[in-house]
Amino acid sequence: MTLLPWIPAYLALGAFAGFFAGMLGIGGGLIMVPLLTMIFTAQSGFPEGEILHAALGTSMAVIIFTSIASLRVHHRHGAVLWSVVLTINPGILLGTLAGSSLAAQIPARPLAVFFTAFVILMALQMGMDIKPKATRELPGRLGVAAAGFVIGGISALVAIGGGSLTVPFLTWCNVRVQQAIGTSAAVGLPIALGGTAGYVFNGWEHTDLSAGYLGYVYLPALTLLIAASMLTARAGARMAQRLPVKTLKRIFAALLVLLAAKMLWNLLRF
Repeated sequence: MTLLPWIPAYLALGAFAGFFAGMLGIGGGLIMVPLLTMIFTAQSGFPEGEILHAALGTSMAVIIFTSIASLRVHHRHGAVLWSVVLTINPGILLGTLAGSSLAAQIPARPLAVFFTAFVILMALQMGMDIKPKATRELPGRLGVAAAGFVIGGISALVAIGGGSLTVPFLTWCNVRVQQAIGTSAAVGLPIALGGTAGYVFNGWEHTDLSAGYLGYVYLPALTLLIAASMLTARAGARMAQRLPVKTLKRIFAALLVLLAAKMLWNLLRF
């Protein structure tokens, strides 16, 4: 498989995903997975039945680095609720391992259908910007941990950093949106670590994956995506502390709908 002609595409995707990862407290998987799937499909040499799994695994590995980059900026602005992070993380880790193991057992087409439906659902939630009751608060420690298990499981299943679930969950509990974004960036790190470990382990025995893979993680693409996303994730995190998030969420929701429509079109063609 020839990498050279695709280097600009990987760098552009990494920069774009990293910026929104830092700005909105998401890992970037909702952007990376559909576009990586398209790139892998066009780039010759990928086993057809494993393209989506490779996109999911590679995206999850990138999220480790975008989470670190954006987390540092949000922490400097005092926007990370570490008490929530410590409470939610045990459930996150358990749910992430369960979700990544389940994803490896699902054929590519049903997994793509689930991912497309999930993207559309998250886009509607972000675009509608539904407000919680003024009296709503975070649940107790057990409730936060249970929420973490659900967030971790779904995040690993669709290879996202958890922000698309964590930010809505926290803001629904009347956490200030900048703090929800910063806390989500911190929560995304263990999701990415656990999810990546799952995709590496579950893809390890697939002999039809050629050299350059670590399980389901395609290392050449990973290197390029990290190089670009680390820079723009920091820039996005700084901007999140200065710009209105409501309008940005609506723009991002529109982008998600377009990406989901493209994936759905690809599914229906075959």
